[in-house]
Amino acid sequence: MRTLQNFKVEVFFTLLLFLTTHIYASTNKYILSHDDLIDPRAIEKILEIGTEVETKTGVKIYLYVKDDYGIDRTVSAKEKFEQIKSVEENIIKELKTPYALLTMSLEQTHVNLIVSNELKKVIDKDEILNDYVIPLLASKDKNLLLSKVSAAALNGYAQIADDIASSQNITLESSIGNSGKTIGTIWRVFIYFIVIVGLILYTVAVLRSKKR
Repeated sequence: MRTLQNFKVEVFFTLLLFLTTHIYASTNKYILSHDDLIDPRAIEKILEIGTEVETKTGVKIYLYVKDDYGIDRTVSAKEKFEQIKSVEENIIKELKTPYALLTMSLEQTHVNLIVSNELKKVIDKDEILNDYVIPLLASKDKNLLLSKVSAAALNGYAQIADDIASSQNITLESSIGNSGKTIGTIWRVFIYFIVIVGLILYTVAVLRSKKR
């Protein structure tokens, strides 16, 4: 009996989260798609940041997050790239400049940042993706996928907003600060550490084999 009651409670909260997420997303014009992968709190914060940025700078920042772009897994890497490019080009056709578009597809392990010509000298694509987005998506911890995607999307979105605002000498009241870059730096240090340890272990193994 208790098991059944627990199941009903779990179903109730799952439905509640699903409905809440859809309500928030449906009123957020900056999130073009999210496939229920972004937490309602992150959606709300993205709306706050996006609204302030558009109001103060005229720039619209968009998110397009998908679980899967629907690309056949058997296609070549080149064909996969072309299909992803086609998906993104179709999105861009509907956007008015100036804009920034952060895209993610989990199944294709793809993230991208596309900006209109006016912003190409303002936003450093590689910095945003490598320091603020990818480290959070790639982290191997016990957090739910929802938490990782939410954090990565919000982190990248917020930094794009800060860069745009900074280029116009504007301070955003909705800014979440520079905590995201700290995560990226820690992640890179960790990767370098793993590589160095791997090289040391490899060298030791080679030396031992020669002694034998």
